Amino acid sequence: MDVLMLSRLQFAAATFFHFLFVPLTLGLSILIAIMETKYVRTGDEEYKRMARFWGKIFLINFAIGVVTGITLEFQFGTNWSRYSQYVGDIFGSLLAIEATVAFFLESTFIAVWALGWNRLSAKAHAVTIWLVAVAANLSAVWILIANSWMQHPVGYVIRNGRAELTDFLAVVTQSYAIHQFVHTVSAAYILSGFVVMGISAYHLLRKQYTSFFNRSFRMGLAMALIFSIVAVVQGHMNGAKVAAAQPTKLAAMESLWETKQGAPQYLLVVPDEKNQKNRLEWGAIPGALSLLAYHSTEATVKGLNDFPEDERPPVTLTFLSFRIMVGLGLLFLLLTVIGWLKRNKLEESPGFLKVMLYSIPLPYLAAEAGWALAEVGRQPWVVYGVMKTSAAVSPIAASQVMISLAAFVLVYSALGAAAFYLIANHARKGPEPVKVQVEERRD
Repeated sequence: MDVLMLSRLQFAAATFFHFLFVPLTLGLSILIAIMETKYVRTGDEEYKRMARFWGKIFLINFAIGVVTGITLEFQFGTNWSRYSQYVGDIFGSLLAIEATVAFFLESTFIAVWALGWNRLSAKAHAVTIWLVAVAANLSAVWILIANSWMQHPVGYVIRNGRAELTDFLAVVTQSYAIHQFVHTVSAAYILSGFVVMGISAYHLLRKQYTSFFNRSFRMGLAMALIFSIVAVVQGHMNGAKVAAAQPTKLAAMESLWETKQGAPQYLLVVPDEKNQKNRLEWGAIPGALSLLAYHSTEATVKGLNDFPEDERPPVTLTFLSFRIMVGLGLLFLLLTVIGWLKRNKLEESPGFLKVMLYSIPLPYLAAEAGWALAEVGRQPWVVYGVMKTSAAVSPIAASQVMISLAAFVLVYSALGAAAFYLIANHARKGPEPVKVQVEERRD
């Protein structure tokens, strides 16, 4: 393999591994903040125990996310130096804001929160976790603005052989960035809700700490239900944005090879990328694709054959990623609606609890599929329509990247195994006994 493919594989490995931890950080921080707020308002010690129990999982997850995020950013200088030189004026400024504002705030107050249980008043301690939650989600804002600019570049001009920022406000307020943020964060909140529900289901099936985990389950359920609805509605809106900004991605998502007016939506498609056609197209819904993409059953949808072959994304991977994400998103909505109907009789629904326990990996799969769709579907562009990925790679030897890729895989595998073992071990143990948690409450 050449240096381009190896560098892409290394960045993909680092990104997908890092994104195993980011969503839980975003959603769980908010759930813990709500738990602490309930403790402050009601004085109910069980909410404090909940915050402490879920807080340990949060801290393990956060630590691995930080480590992997730092090494991920290093690759812009090592593997993608030409990209950094060409668009650093724009991309670098966004990452700098994220690091100096959001990440600094988050990392500072997470230490205060973790060490301040017996040193701060209940109200002050609750404020610190809210600051962590706000900072974590603010960090996501800047990262997703940077990624959205790569998907839909605005507010720049090509000058002196590089892209230079001309309109910072246009970059940070463009609708593409807003849609991507809402969609990505919704996925993170769904994942967090499912993790909380799944672990709670484990204990409810064993009839352990039933009051504690009934409350936890219902809080995770509320978050997952709300944002499952948001993700489905906003996902449709995001699809229209993709149709307008990246028509090649839309064509690959649907494996549409020929341009069609009133393009149908097929219930079953089997792509044949090699021969640039579909092996099977079944269950056509006339005009549905045109309606979903352009809000008109008579709209024309461009097919892949109308684009140069060297500007098409990998079709099969884009097509499958899209369907995995959408299919799981609809499943999450169904499960959370069922959960809402059963929320007051969870212990009487062991079948449903087992489903929720074994569903924990599914939001991770959906989130990773979403990232694959966003990034693979943009290829061959690193900045859509501006710079190709082949022009962004560093002028280094393939052997160097091969060594670092192998090191990444080995180290990340060890880190991942350790992190998930610690999380699973803590989750199985359950909360500390009540007597350990009884402390003088400071107001």
